[in-house]
Amino acid sequence: MSSKKAAQVLRPAFNGLGMSCIRSPRLQYSARTLSSQPSRPRQCTPTTRYIVRHSSSDSKTGDVAKTGLYDLHSKFGAKFVPFGGYSMPVQYSDLSIVESHNWTREKASLFDVGHMVQHEFSGPGAEAFLQLITPSSIASLPTYSSTLSTLLKRETGGIIDDTIITRLPDKFYVVTNAGRRDADRAYLEYELKAWKEDSSNPEVEWKTLDNQGLVALQGPLAAEILTQALDPKAAQTLKTLYFGQCMHAKIKNTDAEVLVSRGGYTGEDGFEISIPPHATAAITQFLLDSAKDELRLAGLGARDTLRLEAGMCLYGHDLDETITPVEGALSWIIGKERRANGGFHGDSKILQQLKKKSEGGGVGRRRVGFIVEGAPAREGAHVVNETGEQIGTITSGCPSPSVKKNIAMGYIKDGLHKSGTEVEVVIRGKRRKAVVTKMPFISSKYFKAPVSK
Repeated sequence: MSSKKAAQVLRPAFNGLGMSCIRSPRLQYSARTLSSQPSRPRQCTPTTRYIVRHSSSDSKTGDVAKTGLYDLHSKFGAKFVPFGGYSMPVQYSDLSIVESHNWTREKASLFDVGHMVQHEFSGPGAEAFLQLITPSSIASLPTYSSTLSTLLKRETGGIIDDTIITRLPDKFYVVTNAGRRDADRAYLEYELKAWKEDSSNPEVEWKTLDNQGLVALQGPLAAEILTQALDPKAAQTLKTLYFGQCMHAKIKNTDAEVLVSRGGYTGEDGFEISIPPHATAAITQFLLDSAKDELRLAGLGARDTLRLEAGMCLYGHDLDETITPVEGALSWIIGKERRANGGFHGDSKILQQLKKKSEGGGVGRRRVGFIVEGAPAREGAHVVNETGEQIGTITSGCPSPSVKKNIAMGYIKDGLHKSGTEVEVVIRGKRRKAVVTKMPFISSKYFKAPVSK
């Protein structure tokens, strides 16, 4: 067992799937399926196509898969909905969605995110390959550290998917979205084929961890609960594990090694735990039994309101292939040396967007937050100015249980994206007052490394 780690303070990870957003009084949900570094960008045809191939592990139309925790969810009275190709719990019989949301903010909740796709990239070319298809500084990422990144479209720099990339001693661990399973597979197959066609490129090995369990333990009591569940050596290491770091560990009374990553999708302190298939149900049950008064299961309904309060994106709603990292307010994932040297897909467009307007740079739209008066704004609602001209679009929105206001996320014309800008949102034919607001809507509570002076 290894419990090594390396310090790397990173921005919040939001590679997780929520819903967008709770529609009262009925629950309506949707998941969209669109699905050594080279010295210069690779040349390619003007329109690269990523053909989606299906295999036995894909979620075909009408074929809804189950995670390794399906029976456990049923035991706890889960209400299931199809999501990302899986039958996923949206809530449980013991708590309403709002109560589950508040429980997470006050104590701790356990989310099944086993529908996400877990990958491993290894071999001498893995680092350079990931540097090609993402804009992040993978080369300088310390061992046992993670970063948010995006898979980029060749010609445009559009976001194929958002992802978390973790460097382990002998490989990279990468998590992508369930709703993008087919699209991501086609993309990665295409990119790896092109990589291998260049005989000068070092070898890359790629595999998906089929049926691997993944749970997210989130909330102010998460660290205390997990510390009690780990063996003594790992429990000591956990105390100094900062946001964006990970470690291998063993849960008490088990022989299964898990990967514990400090981070999550809710804005709370927490951990995502990758578990071997044979141990997923037993370890999850053990965690629940170890903290019966503090820990409860939570579903996708609460996960969505929590992630929106935390300013986290949901792919297919707040991000898609037409949006670049700069437009999506994700410029911070583009490493300093990447800005200087490029060498990633879509770099010419993305690096131009990063420049000042006086240098021909900038973008036409930007992702921002909104506080909306009156009725909550839903996805697709138009943002307008005082004359009724459309200046933006809502991509996610819901009443916030924590803020006690209607919050939303969306895109607005560049120049109108400053916090405090007053606008209006058209909701059911009526124009409601709104104001552009900084995100996150709540203060993040990540356990970060001290800032060196």
